Amino acid sequence: MKKLFLSLLLLGSTPALRAENGHQLWLRLHAAVPVTVVAPAKSSALLATAKRELEQGWQGRAGATLTLKLTKDKAIRHDGFRLSAQGVQANTERGLLYGAFELLRRQQTGQPVADEVCNPSYELRLLNHWDNPDGSVERGYAGKSIFWRKDSALVVTKRDQTLWQEYARANASVGINSSVLNNVNASPLILSAEYLGRVKAIADVLRPYGVRVYLSVKFSSPVLLGGLKTADPLDPAVVKWWQGKAKEIYQQVPDFGGFLVKASSEGQPGPQDYGRTHADGANLLADVLRPHGGLVMWRAFVYSPSDKDRAKQAYNEFVPLDGKFRDNVIIQVKNGPVDFQPREPFSPLFGALKKTAVMPEFQITQEYLGHAIDLAYLAPMWEECLQSDTYQAGPGSTVARCTNGSVYRQAHSAMAGVSNVGLDTNWTGHDFAQANWYAFGRLAWNSSAKSAQLAEEWLKLTFQNAAAQPATSTADWNAKFLPPVAQMMLASREAIVDYSMPLGLHHIMSATHDHYGPGPWWAPPKMRADWTPPYYHQAAANGVGFDRTKTGSDAVSQYHEPLASQFNDPATCPDTYLLWFHHLPWDFQMKSGRTLWDELALHYDHGVQQVRQFQRTWDRAQPYVDAERFAAVQNKLRAQSGSAVLWKDACLLYFQQFSHLPIPAAVEPPMHTLEGVITYDTPRPRGNGPAK
Repeated sequence: MKKLFLSLLLLGSTPALRAENGHQLWLRLHAAVPVTVVAPAKSSALLATAKRELEQGWQGRAGATLTLKLTKDKAIRHDGFRLSAQGVQANTERGLLYGAFELLRRQQTGQPVADEVCNPSYELRLLNHWDNPDGSVERGYAGKSIFWRKDSALVVTKRDQTLWQEYARANASVGINSSVLNNVNASPLILSAEYLGRVKAIADVLRPYGVRVYLSVKFSSPVLLGGLKTADPLDPAVVKWWQGKAKEIYQQVPDFGGFLVKASSEGQPGPQDYGRTHADGANLLADVLRPHGGLVMWRAFVYSPSDKDRAKQAYNEFVPLDGKFRDNVIIQVKNGPVDFQPREPFSPLFGALKKTAVMPEFQITQEYLGHAIDLAYLAPMWEECLQSDTYQAGPGSTVARCTNGSVYRQAHSAMAGVSNVGLDTNWTGHDFAQANWYAFGRLAWNSSAKSAQLAEEWLKLTFQNAAAQPATSTADWNAKFLPPVAQMMLASREAIVDYSMPLGLHHIMSATHDHYGPGPWWAPPKMRADWTPPYYHQAAANGVGFDRTKTGSDAVSQYHEPLASQFNDPATCPDTYLLWFHHLPWDFQMKSGRTLWDELALHYDHGVQQVRQFQRTWDRAQPYVDAERFAAVQNKLRAQSGSAVLWKDACLLYFQQFSHLPIPAAVEPPMHTLEGVITYDTPRPRGNGPAK
């Protein structure tokens, strides 16, 4: 299928294929009409890509003439472009490519083409791949790595190059311009000469689509790879080693983007091993990359087993360092203060770092949202975070504006997503998980984009005219497929929150099954407390929830007013975060008038009922979907329905031990026993570590 796809791509206009397996993503083949594309006289692979995409995908007036023009327009920022029915103008070649894809997307989705400037919200729009040199993918649910493999690891095949080209094209189509090729828990091998040769091969394929490569690096590489006795960032020998390594990388990849670093976190080596600060470590790497134009993305995901509230740690470590980082360092902050949970309040670091560039990190791969089994459209979660008001510079200081340079001056801005891409035929393991890759790119380009619009775009690009029955009309598809399936997507993340961790509960999944399924009881002997669910839910006879109020851990004080006071008072704290910030009695009266226990039970049941509704919605969609993808999604929804019931039963039966209250009559009675669920969750022989 991949060879056929590439051949058709190179040949140009071809009728859409009837048999579909998801590999074409949202870039399915369409019969193109003739168009003349006038491009700059300058010859480059990137310009050739932009021209070819228009010629092979044009759906507009037959015989039209389009102009791609490089210009110097002060209204255009970064890789933005000026769009019109006559063509695209941009300050960069990347901008022309993104404008070409925008024209084609609007044609295929029925959106008007108006004269307008389209600028990206963030300069860098990155995928972080948690891929290892042996080909495994940590928190990957779509097969092995597309970049690395265990056997013949350094041999670059035609199949590799074809796959990398398809990957790069998909990224370019949604404005993603950077890829970190390896795991943040980095192996020092990635910086060896042999592996850098493969990095060069990958970069050469990605470059014509405007995608620059970055690497995650292990802070102790000077010791493990270079044979030094120390990795102290202030040691001259260490500085010299990193300088030499940077020179070696840029000789292979002249447009190399820079380093992503996880250090002094979860046992990873870092500057704190030598009594140095995060700023010392980041600045060492920033200084060696600066002559080459490289950047350092330094992760703020840190916490210690001795801290009484893991959610506070990153703020406590990084706020005192504000202003001490070089301007080519960006602090990469997870959307929430704990760890990519189905719902978290935004990290208080957003807006609190006023003199340091900060970038949001989202998780596209569904570590805590059902892996590649459960349907979870994540754009609403990311939109929720980006539009949250931090109040750090007054009302309107949203997370997006605090990180894209609108509120604070930043030399660079970026947004990262932990990739869900693997070797599975459909790339992401679940056909609907492709929508998260798509939506991440579109939100990184335009942080004000609405989840509903992105869902409809993706559905039109991915499923329209893919009916099992050729006689199905476009009007029928638009009326009977698009609205209900889009609504299913928009409700999917909230359904998972409801049947797993509602009302602010968090981190109560099973570590035995790699964070898939419930585990509020999970607390093996000698395990770190902050790696176990009881640390977070703190269920007892007197109630449930984590007390982060001023009389508790005081995490609320890390938020700017009026949020600190709002979160501190259960009467004003949003229900969605109630048990995140409060430990409350089981009979606490909610805003609905129900008790906390009844409200919790009804949320769990509602999540189950939602998934069953998704099944009915998808079953009715059968006439409008190709048979292969219809069956694949139907099977996934069946599995998700069983998981949702398991979550509901396990959590309600577990918490009922403490509440001693009956399950409300309106809630479907449990079909499992608590003993049976816990027996199923018996730990495997291998060890269980933390999330990343």
